[in-house]
Amino acid sequence: MDPEVTAHPARPAAPSAAPPGPHATGADGAAGRALLVVGDVVTDVVALHHGPPAPGTDSTAAIRVVPGGAGANAACWAAHRGCGEVRLLARVGADTASWHERELLASGVRPRLVRDAGVPTGTVVCLVDAAAAGERTFLTDSGASVRLGPEDFGQELLDGVGRLHLSGYLLFSAPGRALVTVAVASAWARGIPVSLDPASAGFLSALGVRRFRELTEGMEVLLPSDAEACLLTGLSDPARAAARLSRHVPLVVVTLGGDGALVARDGAVEARVPAVPTVVRDTTGAGDAFAGAFLAALLAGAGAREAAEEGCRAGALAVSRVGARPPHGAAQGA
Repeated sequence: MDPEVTAHPARPAAPSAAPPGPHATGADGAAGRALLVVGDVVTDVVALHHGPPAPGTDSTAAIRVVPGGAGANAACWAAHRGCGEVRLLARVGADTASWHERELLASGVRPRLVRDAGVPTGTVVCLVDAAAAGERTFLTDSGASVRLGPEDFGQELLDGVGRLHLSGYLLFSAPGRALVTVAVASAWARGIPVSLDPASAGFLSALGVRRFRELTEGMEVLLPSDAEACLLTGLSDPARAAARLSRHVPLVVVTLGGDGALVARDGAVEARVPAVPTVVRDTTGAGDAFAGAFLAALLAGAGAREAAEEGCRAGALAVSRVGARPPHGAAQGA
């Protein structure tokens, strides 16, 4: 049986092929302003505890069930930053599809959710240690998200799009890798720049650096964490890692947690952006918040440093809350 797709009409404005730039240009000469995110939607079970859990017995924790997924989180933060139109392509189980759709719409995102009747929505158990500055450990059941593939991608999704952002979790399944190949080729045919967040140092280790480089060939922006940047380069210094990665991808922005972010281009670090001081409660989704706000700022015409500053502001807000999504309500920024 074919999966059911929940779609919301896209603004018709098919861009013509052009070199990638700040905004892909449509056939009518108007710049595409929409952000299309292709990635994952999961259900997060967040357990906020104090200190290591006691083995073999009970440990108290505050437990919440909230919507998550790196791709979905980034889309929500882009909308929160003020991006006028944010679209999301993802695959979910029929069990929680309606709930996830409502949550995305409430955050200002236009979802296209492929409903999978055979596999439930992915679930991530997030163990957040409040005694260790909100550091978290993930237990991941990817569920339906790893079945998102090229057959779920429609060319109409790119109509009016100024940037395409891919969740790195797509790289960790065969259907996802095939989808990345199709989506990147389609974006480049229209002159739409592509960005990617590597997503997980643990999964990257299994994928391998060489395969990662092959799959990210032709992308314009890479948004790794410091751990991911160091893994991908074999270097221990995030600044040197950022510089080296920017020889492969033109613009690399490495997030450093409480130390802010590094902006690297053409083999050199060109900016160091400080973090915004805040009280840390939960670091889950901080990188997604950075990515969403960063890309929204780029679409609004900001330079890389200014966009990284927006990303750091969003990251600070994210870690001050429990859960990976922004608060519902009025969008921030331009």
